[in-house]
Amino acid sequence: MKQKLLYLLALAAFFYTSCKKDLGNYTYSPPSEPVVKGILNANIPALIGDSLIIKPEVSLAGADPLKDLTFEWRILLLEDLREVSYTGYPLKMLFNLGTGERSSTLIITDKRNGLIYKYKFKITGTTQFSQGTLILSNDGGTAKLSFVKPDNTVLANIYESLQTGSLPKNPVQLYYSKPLPYQLLSKEEYWILCNDPSTGSVIVNPSTLLYKDNFRSQFFLPASTITPGRVETLMGTVAQGVINGKLFIGVQSTAPFAPDYGKFANEQNGDYTLSPYFTYGGAFYLGYDLKSKSLVTFDGGGNYLGKTYTSSTLPTAPFDPKNIGLTNPIYMKASSAGTTYAFFKEPDGNTYELKFNNQLTADTKSIVAEEKRVFAGSSLVQADSKWVRNSINVFYFSSNDKIYRYNPIGQSLELQEADFAGKKVSMIKISDDGNKLYVGVAGALHTLDISGTKKGNILSTINGIPGSPVDFLIRAN
Repeated sequence: MKQKLLYLLALAAFFYTSCKKDLGNYTYSPPSEPVVKGILNANIPALIGDSLIIKPEVSLAGADPLKDLTFEWRILLLEDLREVSYTGYPLKMLFNLGTGERSSTLIITDKRNGLIYKYKFKITGTTQFSQGTLILSNDGGTAKLSFVKPDNTVLANIYESLQTGSLPKNPVQLYYSKPLPYQLLSKEEYWILCNDPSTGSVIVNPSTLLYKDNFRSQFFLPASTITPGRVETLMGTVAQGVINGKLFIGVQSTAPFAPDYGKFANEQNGDYTLSPYFTYGGAFYLGYDLKSKSLVTFDGGGNYLGKTYTSSTLPTAPFDPKNIGLTNPIYMKASSAGTTYAFFKEPDGNTYELKFNNQLTADTKSIVAEEKRVFAGSSLVQADSKWVRNSINVFYFSSNDKIYRYNPIGQSLELQEADFAGKKVSMIKISDDGNKLYVGVAGALHTLDISGTKKGNILSTINGIPGSPVDFLIRAN
């Protein structure tokens, strides 16, 4: 019995010392982790041709981050399907990776234990033309391009300053073909649209403002002469518009990054000659046919429906939408549904105002004439008067060096306060929120306040523009 007791005591002592020794292993303390500030999910601008330095704040408790950590910077070049890699802290480079947003990763390795930490961020390549105002003007019949920096520095006639040669004649419109976020690797372009039969229109690189191609390249089978009416965006780099009197819609049947995506194929077939004043309402297109002198429609995909809509046949109807008979539409911007106004300046010297109600959906297509009258400001309207409309059917139009506000309800005309010193208005655009008018006159672009009860006082002016502005756009990035 004594011998068995000794064995039991020895076994108990063995287990006791083993457990005590094992408890000691749990006093281990892991090495500290790096703390990185100012990089995770950041979007860092980088000017092409300039130095890029990225220096996030890095700390490492109980150690020296510059000695105990390694740094690798990886930048994805999606268009080349490859990554470029840089090592060291901080990142220092002459940025030459092109414009646009680059997905990037900072990889930190702890040399003490081999642990790896990753921090995602973005680098956006920019040029001096990535932010500012681009102005297209008509200088003695020739198109001129100017760029206004955010600090209001005017780079007048920048296109000719950067390269030999000039832009075409008779500028009509400046259009920005800008990819949507999901349209990766899609082409980004400015279209300078001109009525120049000999040269046509041109496409310009938005990052450099250098010539990229002739506008004819936008068509699979370009006509011998391309006369732009008006072009607007349908979706990112897909445009739609009236060209040569026909409706054109960019191709969407390929991937957004394919070379043919957004190009114009055939015109939308039909026996019509469309004025530049068309409206896209999702389920329909509505325009004025100069050939039949009537309102015509297309379905949401652009298929020509002509005058298949229903309309009032009452003898008391003020006009027949299918046979209006007026020859010279000077402005029409139809509502998606409800009341729409159209204006025509006719050979008899009068400007006529038509009011109609359109109900154009996938299921219903109806246009009902409501009123025809001589426009209250008929004597003020000139052949080249400029027009815009806000979201509640209030209109602004120019008359020589003056701008008037017109509300069809009550037919009220109100002269705006802006004084252009006798210079003829060459352009009017309205801000998306309807609170500002942008007005071009010889040598200048003015911004007018029309918010609330304001009456068009001048808020700011950009001077030094060659010729008279025809169009402009503001580029935020």
